[in-house]
Amino acid sequence: MDAAQQEATARARELQRNWYGEPLGALFRKLIDDLGLNQARLAAALGLSAPMLSQLMSGQRAKIGNPAVVQRVQLLQELAAQVADGSVSAAEATDRMDEIKKSQGGSVLNTTTTTSSSGAPTVKRVVREIQSLLRSVAAAGDIIDAADTLAPTHPELAEFLRVYGAGRTADAVAHYQSHQS
Repeated sequence: MDAAQQEATARARELQRNWYGEPLGALFRKLIDDLGLNQARLAAALGLSAPMLSQLMSGQRAKIGNPAVVQRVQLLQELAAQVADGSVSAAEATDRMDEIKKSQGGSVLNTTTTTSSSGAPTVKRVVREIQSLLRSVAAAGDIIDAADTLAPTHPELAEFLRVYGAGRTADAVAHYQSHQS
């Protein structure tokens, strides 16, 4: 790999860190390990071709262009956490992965997959949907720039953009909960 390719790969990984919280290679390897998948099965569950998954993992491509795929990544991350904490068995995880694979994305607040016992979407799920939507529209740096522009006249909107568009999920959950009546 020449210097220009190395620079492009480093830039792609930095963009991925801004958009997805970490480089996609690391994120996808965690999913592979946590869910007992190989790259081909992960690609199928996400609705990506194996070459596209490889390009995203290696930093040859920076962005997942399809919001439904981004949503499936988030659903698989949630599933991996549930497998890790023991609330979902391996057999259930396989069934859930099949459901995730079939999901088309769609509405911003898809309440059919992760809900609380009352049937309402979980706070974390709502927050992640908001984050995903904002991050599919613009990079974190651009969102921060927009927030800085809005701050003098609309500080609450600026804070919203910073917290949900470029912040950590835990901070966004706290913000969301503090603004509920």
